[in-house]
Amino acid sequence: MSVLIVIPARYASTRYPGKPLVPLTGATGEKRSLVERSWRAACSVQGVDRVVVATDDDRIREAAEAFGAEVVMTSESCANGTERCAEAHAALGGGYEIVVNLQGDAPLTPHWFVEDLVAGLRAAPGMGLATPVLCCNGETLNSLLADRKAGRVGGTTAVFAADHSALYFSKEVVPYCGQVYGDGENTPVFHHVGVYAYRPDALAAYSGWDTGPLERLEGLEQLRFLENGRKVLCVEVDARGREFWELNNPEDVPRLEAMMKKMGHE
Repeated sequence: MSVLIVIPARYASTRYPGKPLVPLTGATGEKRSLVERSWRAACSVQGVDRVVVATDDDRIREAAEAFGAEVVMTSESCANGTERCAEAHAALGGGYEIVVNLQGDAPLTPHWFVEDLVAGLRAAPGMGLATPVLCCNGETLNSLLADRKAGRVGGTTAVFAADHSALYFSKEVVPYCGQVYGDGENTPVFHHVGVYAYRPDALAAYSGWDTGPLERLEGLEQLRFLENGRKVLCVEVDARGREFWELNNPEDVPRLEAMMKKMGHE
């Protein structure tokens, strides 16, 4: 089953303009841009046939080509990464059986997150879309709560049914839990990992749907599937002791750099 990974990269982010080109310093002191680190993470995934960066900005194209990435130019009208992935897949002639959207703000995404995600979608032929979720420990939950208290979005959380079909995704911390958890304790909150695996028919349908009120309010592209009655499979992944965080705000840069140094990322 052929697999394409697309890394959508947009320069004109409202919350953090130029984010894909933000330099991050690794364990060896070498600076690499966010998009390069995301591309390197994508290239480490097993069982993938092709990895491309999809952008509408020549600055990102030039930077990506300089470190060896294949680039697909997409239109400025793409509202989010899913629309950009759909356009990139079409521009490449289609034909891939699974398209993975590895968003360019999560360079610490372990390769097995994506491998487990693809395996989960393959095992669920009735699903058109799958996305990973990670059980938060107390430390991560407290970080998410602290970000919200400070008026920042620290990450997205997910709630799902017994069959692991998504019920909702939010930038708020859901579900509510009043209990205080120790740093290493598991909690009832699941962190949504910003990766998606689509079957081509679901991906192609997406761009034809209008943006719904929940997607507009939350700013979460995956809610368009739920608002149009499509199931989203939540695949629980195991961090295996690794730390995971996304680059959502400038304040996240030192946190990510500290994690990279701790894990020995060059």
